[in-house]
Amino acid sequence: MILSGLEIKKRLGTDIVIEPYNEKQLNPNSYNLTLHDELMVYTESVLDMRKPNATQLLKIPDSGFVIEPGRLYLGRTRERTETKNIVPMLEGRSSVGRLGLFVHITAGFGDIGFCGYWTLEISAVQPVRIYAGVEICQIFYHTLIGDFTEYKEGKYQGNTGIQPSLFYKDFEK
Repeated sequence: MILSGLEIKKRLGTDIVIEPYNEKQLNPNSYNLTLHDELMVYTESVLDMRKPNATQLLKIPDSGFVIEPGRLYLGRTRERTETKNIVPMLEGRSSVGRLGLFVHITAGFGDIGFCGYWTLEISAVQPVRIYAGVEICQIFYHTLIGDFTEYKEGKYQGNTGIQPSLFYKDFEK
């Protein structure tokens, strides 16, 4: 079951942490998250799963930043979230999608216990000017049935900024 917006609000401070929280971003069954003012791009033309790939940080100016097709941009939410006893999920907003902007490619599924900022995998069908602070995606929550182990540590747990792929660590196991 998906939590309603009123249930999200009711669980703030217990099962759900959203910092900062703004009542105006609460929807009937989700909460809008906003874009931070930094982006990250890979600087290598061929990415390698087995190693860290070089990146560069870019700042989104007040005048906006144009997302170009054929390039992957990593961003992050301004909001830090944390969940207990429920599963967080992330989706792009329909208004953003209707501009041909993809906010996450495959990483919309969170783990129970995740704590940190959401890294967004941003790409576009055609050039789109984006702005820091825009409500770019929405988080929603599923209830869980059965016993579970909470996500306490991992490659992305407790992050403080944009996280490039750490897939190479899977090869170290």
